[in-house]
Amino acid sequence: MTSLNLHLETQSVRSELQPVYQQLNQLILGKELQIKLSLTCLLANGHLLLEDLPGMGKTVLSHSLAKVLGLDYNRVQFTNDLLPADLLGASIYQAQSQSFHFVEGPVFTQFLLADEINRATPKTQSALLEAMEERQVSLEGETRPLPQPFFVIATQNPAEQIGTAPLPESQLDRFLMRIQMGYPVKAAELEILAGESRRDLLNQVESLIDIEQLEQYQKQANRVVCSETALAYLYELLQFSRESNHFTNGLSTRAGLALLNAAKAWAWLEGSKHLLPVHIQTVFPYVAGHRLQRISGACSPVENGQLILEQVAVPR
Repeated sequence: MTSLNLHLETQSVRSELQPVYQQLNQLILGKELQIKLSLTCLLANGHLLLEDLPGMGKTVLSHSLAKVLGLDYNRVQFTNDLLPADLLGASIYQAQSQSFHFVEGPVFTQFLLADEINRATPKTQSALLEAMEERQVSLEGETRPLPQPFFVIATQNPAEQIGTAPLPESQLDRFLMRIQMGYPVKAAELEILAGESRRDLLNQVESLIDIEQLEQYQKQANRVVCSETALAYLYELLQFSRESNHFTNGLSTRAGLALLNAAKAWAWLEGSKHLLPVHIQTVFPYVAGHRLQRISGACSPVENGQLILEQVAVPR
């Protein structure tokens, strides 16, 4: 069994998004991989779950992504008393017109930060399910479309911290990727400690692309050609998760589609027109890991994904 090096070279970002990548790296120091994975997630039109201790830069990363991509942005602090109506909206009686008027909640935006999502009750967490999957909200007998594009970046604290509630499997499955920020390397942390406040620097972030450009990049990423070898490799990864005795349940077909879309976006971001097995290997732990649960022993999502990668050979 060989150990795979998942922290691959992350400097190879295609020219169209180099300014975006560079500006984010100037703000979020020493997190090149996490930034590139975040961009990959958005290019694949997916939602992102950031998990780590408080104070690790999760909120700064999400806010800077919204600003640099030129998207409307709302932030909701999830607490145990947050109600679905606080998130989705509700009809309010207007005395002047003697009628009810629907007031949109903060979910009606292009970029929603669900901060500390696992501090809310499961009922409030579930209020996001339809919005994340179908990009719409059904309330009071009416279906209201959400702005396009629509992204959710949620942060969550480690499960062992006080006041947290685990996300249901159906909620976790709505997130294309789950990544951890981790502590910065020494040089980056010294620069942060000695430099200007990240909040002040955030105010200087400029919008570098518009919505039309973002949608065009997403279409280009989706058109990356997937070879039969890469598709066969993806299938074998799915099958191993289902047939092995390591996990309570295997990866679903929807998880397979999520993997395909994320791998295409990573390939496009690196300037490739063809999807290769190495692209699938790079994103696999961050797309598949949180969808798997070990039968015995607790492991991190990345470790879940790495176990499968180490066991499944690339078809020849």
